[in-house]
Amino acid sequence: MRLILLFCFSLATGLAVAQMVPVKRADYSIEESADEEYHVLPLGEQGALLTYHLHDDYSRHPHSYTYTRLDTALTTRWKVEHTLTEHFSPSHTFNNDRYVFQLAQETDTDNFTIMRLSLDDGTVDTYAGKLPSSLTTTNFKVMGNMAYMAGYYRSRPVVMAYSLFDNSIRVFQGLYVNNVELESMEVDEFRQEIHVVTHTLKKNCQFTLRSYAPDGRPLRVIEYGGTEYSLISGKILPISVDESLLVGNYSTDCTPYSQGIFITRIRHNETGKLTVTTNRGEAIRYVDFSSLKNFFNYLKPRRQKKMQARLAEQKRLGKEFTFRYRLLVHDLIPTKNGLRLVAEVYYPQYRGSISSYTNRSWRSVSTPQSRYRSVIGSPGSSNQLSSDGYRYTHAFVCEFDQQGNLLWDNCLPIDDLTDMDLTQKVQVSAQGDRMVMAYEQDSEIATEVFERDSVVTTAEPYKMTAGSLKEKVQEAADEGIVAWYGPYFLATGYQKVGPERGYTSKSRELFYVNKLIYNAFSHSIPTPASRKSATAKSSGPD
Repeated sequence: MRLILLFCFSLATGLAVAQMVPVKRADYSIEESADEEYHVLPLGEQGALLTYHLHDDYSRHPHSYTYTRLDTALTTRWKVEHTLTEHFSPSHTFNNDRYVFQLAQETDTDNFTIMRLSLDDGTVDTYAGKLPSSLTTTNFKVMGNMAYMAGYYRSRPVVMAYSLFDNSIRVFQGLYVNNVELESMEVDEFRQEIHVVTHTLKKNCQFTLRSYAPDGRPLRVIEYGGTEYSLISGKILPISVDESLLVGNYSTDCTPYSQGIFITRIRHNETGKLTVTTNRGEAIRYVDFSSLKNFFNYLKPRRQKKMQARLAEQKRLGKEFTFRYRLLVHDLIPTKNGLRLVAEVYYPQYRGSISSYTNRSWRSVSTPQSRYRSVIGSPGSSNQLSSDGYRYTHAFVCEFDQQGNLLWDNCLPIDDLTDMDLTQKVQVSAQGDRMVMAYEQDSEIATEVFERDSVVTTAEPYKMTAGSLKEKVQEAADEGIVAWYGPYFLATGYQKVGPERGYTSKSRELFYVNKLIYNAFSHSIPTPASRKSATAKSSGPD
C-alpha cells in the first residue's frame, strides 16, 4: 500500500519532485544460518533473471542454484533448479540475449563444466571438458557453440576455445609470451570475431590487439608501439561492415595512471600484422582530460579554480600537465551519432597499521564469491601496507561521432564513496537526448540528469526503506542499483527489518528487488547560475 500511494501521488503531481519513485517491490526471505546469495540480471523489456545461490564451503554439499525468470511486473514466469557436481566451484558467468552460461571448475584438477540456461524457457544443458593444462582463469565468454577461456599458465597468457558441439579444445596462437598481461577478451557477434587485448611493460609498453576467427584461427595483429603515449585499455564498437572504433584510456609514462582518452579505427578488411607508430593524422586521436569542458566539475569551486590556473600556467610554459587518475571504463554505448563512453574515476586506498575499517554487513559470508564487503587481512597482522579498498571521486561521460570527434562531455560528482571491491557503481539510463546517471551509497540513491554538456537537475537522494509502513530497516548490506529499460531502474540489496513503533512482529532478513522510475523529462534545463548552485561538489583529490 505504501508503494502504491507514493506512485499514485507522483503521477498526480506529474513527477514534480526530482527523484526516484517506487513502482513495485518483491521481497525474498533468507535464513540467518545459511550461506546464501541472490543476484539479479536485468534483461531490459524482457524482465530480469533472479539467481539464488546456496552453498557451504566448509562441507561437501555441492553448490545449488534456483533461477527465477521475472517479467517487468516482477512476477514469476518460470523457475528451475540446478546443482553443480560435487567438488566443483563456480568460476565465471557470461550472458547474451538468449542464454546464461556458468563456468565451474573442479578443485585440484583440470576438469570443468559449462552450464547453459535458456532465458526463454529455463532449459538447462551441461557440458563437461578437461583443460590441456592448468589455467588460472580470468575471463570467460561464449559465442555461438564456442566457449572462450582466458587466463594464465605459468605466468604467461593463454586463451582457449572449447567447442560445445564436440568437446574439442584449441589454444590461440601468439599469446604465450613472457612479460605480457591480458587486458581484455571480447566477442564480436557482429563479425564473428574474438578480440584479445594485451600489453607489456617491455618493448616500450606495447599495446596489442589480436583478432581471431571463432575456431581460434588468427586474423590480424595490430601493434601500437613507438607512440608518444602508452595505451592502457581499450573497448571495441563496430560502426560499419568494415570498421570498428577502439576507444580507451592512455598514460604518459607506461603506468596505469590515465592522461586522457584515445580513439582509433580498426579496418577489418585488413589482415596479417599491422603496426601503428604515428601520433599524427587519423591513426590515433588523443583527448587530454584538460580539454574536457566538465571533467573537473567534481571539485569544489575553489579547488576547481586552482586546478584551471595550474593547467593554464603549464600551457603558457609549453608543458603538459601530468594527471594521476585511474579509470574504470564501462562498455561502449552506441548512439545515433557514434558512441558514448562512461568511466568512473577512483584511487586505491592502503593502510600501514591496524585499521578501524570494519565489515559493513551484519551477515557473515566466508566465500570469495560473497556479495558482502569484508576486511582484507586479519587483526594483529596488518603492520605492513595492505589494501583498504577503493575510493571513487567522480564519473564522466563523453560522446564521439563516427570520425572520432568529441561532441560533448559531462561529469557526475561522487561524494566520498568507498568499497572493498572495484566494481562499476554508476548506472546510466538514456532517455531521448537526456540521460540519468545514478549510484547507491549508504542506502540512498543519488541521481543527476544531463542533456549533453548541461546539467538539468540534481535530485535529492532517494532513501531505500522497508517495503511496509509497519516495518523499519535495522541494517542493510550490499545494496545497489542497475539501469533496466526506458526510465526504469532496479534497486536490490539485503535488509534486516523489524517492527515500527506501535507494531509487533519478529525481525527478519530478506533480499529485495525494487522497481523504480525516474522521468528525465519532468524538468527544464536550469540557467548557468542555478546549475552552479545545484551541482554537488566532491572533496576528492586533485
